[in-house]
Amino acid sequence: MTRGPLTDVTVVALEQAVSAPMCTRTLGDFGARVIKVENPRGGDFARHYDDVVGGLAAHFVWVNRGKESVALDLKTDAGLAVLHRLLTRADVLVSNLAPGTTSRLGLSPADLEDEHPGLIAVEIDGYGPGGPLSHKRAYDLLVQAESGACAVTGHPGAPAKPGPPVADVCSGLYAALSVLALLHGKDRGRPTASVAVSLFDTMTELMGYPLTYTRHSGTEQQPLGMGSPAVAPYGAYGTADGSTVILGTTNNGEWQRLARNVLERPELADDDRFATNAGRVAHRDVLDTEMAAWCARYDLAEIQRRADAAGIGNSRFNTQNDVLAHPHLAARDRWRKIETPGGPIPALLPPPVIAGYEPPMGAVPDLGEHTEAVLSEVGFTAAEIKELRDRGVVR
Repeated sequence: MTRGPLTDVTVVALEQAVSAPMCTRTLGDFGARVIKVENPRGGDFARHYDDVVGGLAAHFVWVNRGKESVALDLKTDAGLAVLHRLLTRADVLVSNLAPGTTSRLGLSPADLEDEHPGLIAVEIDGYGPGGPLSHKRAYDLLVQAESGACAVTGHPGAPAKPGPPVADVCSGLYAALSVLALLHGKDRGRPTASVAVSLFDTMTELMGYPLTYTRHSGTEQQPLGMGSPAVAPYGAYGTADGSTVILGTTNNGEWQRLARNVLERPELADDDRFATNAGRVAHRDVLDTEMAAWCARYDLAEIQRRADAAGIGNSRFNTQNDVLAHPHLAARDRWRKIETPGGPIPALLPPPVIAGYEPPMGAVPDLGEHTEAVLSEVGFTAAEIKELRDRGVVR
């Protein structure tokens, strides 16, 4: 197998839930070695959200493949000493522990700079330091609500959380991107630095369009379910065969093709009310009524055929089971088998497709599965590891 771009990079992770695990799994997908440090008593709490994957939780399986699990009690001096020995051989430390935990453990950026010069320290937290919310625990739903994301999702009077944990996932990806930037700088002789990424800052960044619109218009756009407040017509419409098609326009040229070539309604194309996107948004109800009536007369396949022929973007509304059986994923060979403590399971390849490189797609680790091997690698003898295990410091 071709070496990954991050082969020879070692990442130590003090992580739980989704944000930091997504960061380190992404680095692992690029070839980094990821050593996941977990509490000996239960480990990452995401292991136990459910047990649907052969006894493991779906969240945990999703973001923890290819990692080595070291079960280590960081509340003990001996456990911290073991961690510091691991950090002497690491390039990156990623953490997303509760507010103030890394400082209490002596693992703040200043502490690490003194003890482990050159180590890139990445801390993901809820709200970032220096603000009135900095002390608060922050989970995905909490931050999505705090950032306004739930107010632009769902329907008027019925706000909703965006389904995927976008605050966690995007914070993890921003953290991984930061690591790549700092590794690049380190290779060129620039000083290493610490990185802090907060879920709240991530979500307010993702809210860039609605926040900008409201600041400059004074209007709070209302959620439109499967529509967009920015353009019209653009949404979900029922078809004659009981499916749901998503289609619409993003510019004036597309609107003209949709009205003339797909709907075959030249009078709509010539109507001054719909000449600009702003006009179409203002008269969204009229256009949605026309779109819904037209789509209800045709099967999904015919609608998509006509839309494709006219160069109009379209898709089908799918459920989870539909996506699992999606022919596009199968045709592009996007599934791989990975090992878990409960047996092999299918998993999707990561999104980046790098020419000549196959992501490792390693196993999901059992709690403490690699403790002995990793500690032996950094110089602990079998007798020392046994003593640590007997004392409950490691598992």
